[in-house]
Amino acid sequence: MIGAGYLGKFHAEKYSKLPTVNLVGVIDLDKDRATAIAELHHTQAFTQYQDILTKVDAVSIAVPTDQHYAVAKECLEAGLDVLIEKPITHKIWEAQSLLRLAKEKDRIIQVGHLERFNPAIQKLTTILTRPLFIECHRLHSFVQRGTEVDVILDLMIHDLDIILSLVRSPVSKIHAIGVTVLSNHLDIANVRLEFESGCVANITASRVSLKAIRKIRLFQPDCYAAVDFHKSAIEIYKKTVSQGEQPEISGDMIEFDKKDVLEEEIKAFVNAIQTRTPPLVSGKEALEALKLAHDILGTIRKSAHQQYPDLVTQISDFRLL
Repeated sequence: MIGAGYLGKFHAEKYSKLPTVNLVGVIDLDKDRATAIAELHHTQAFTQYQDILTKVDAVSIAVPTDQHYAVAKECLEAGLDVLIEKPITHKIWEAQSLLRLAKEKDRIIQVGHLERFNPAIQKLTTILTRPLFIECHRLHSFVQRGTEVDVILDLMIHDLDIILSLVRSPVSKIHAIGVTVLSNHLDIANVRLEFESGCVANITASRVSLKAIRKIRLFQPDCYAAVDFHKSAIEIYKKTVSQGEQPEISGDMIEFDKKDVLEEEIKAFVNAIQTRTPPLVSGKEALEALKLAHDILGTIRKSAHQQYPDLVTQISDFRLL
């Protein structure tokens, strides 16, 4: 486990419980933190990930986003399979480089878009056939963790990944706005995506909200579905027509047993390693979400420059390349 911060400590906990996994070590630059997590799970602590490259078959990487590339590159070069927390990398070329390296080394890259493991989302994939309109809200209170990147790479990328997996059509137009509030990056953003299929998606992400909201609503001909990520529940409404009668709307609420989606994600990674099968969220899919995130950032930057040229220096450090 490389990185023993907020997410890394949970990764370590899940691995330590799996009977087919030996948690060899926990690595963090903060020796005390690494030691505390390692002792909790009866394993070793390290401060340098290079010390474990010859001791393991695979790694989970939960370091800050701008360090994903360097760490994952060394691990892949050492012949290890990798689970990388989302987003896959900070820059597009970095992700492309990791995918080429993984192919060359015949290694697995799975990326931590854990919402894909929510049973409500998995049910949704069996219902939707032709989404026409999608609306997402992902609002969160402010925390310092994750602010090395903007809200699009921090939070919205979850929904971008889900939408791309459902719509499966190229994006034709992007309209986007965003503002900086508490960090040095965008903290609130609203995006309208138009797809070649005709689908439209309206997405809002904020990390300065007083109330946490994680919802997605989807419309297709004769069907409306709404997912509450917190409750792991899905509402489905369909139009039914009997011969000679007026159309009626029938609804159903499906509530799923609470699942530990991180545990499901890690189990899927272990299964992919052991069976040498493609992971549910591959590096290629994560790259597509990253590309879209950067296209959105570019749109916001261009719009800000046109409308508020005096303020553009405040949001100029997007490092899009």
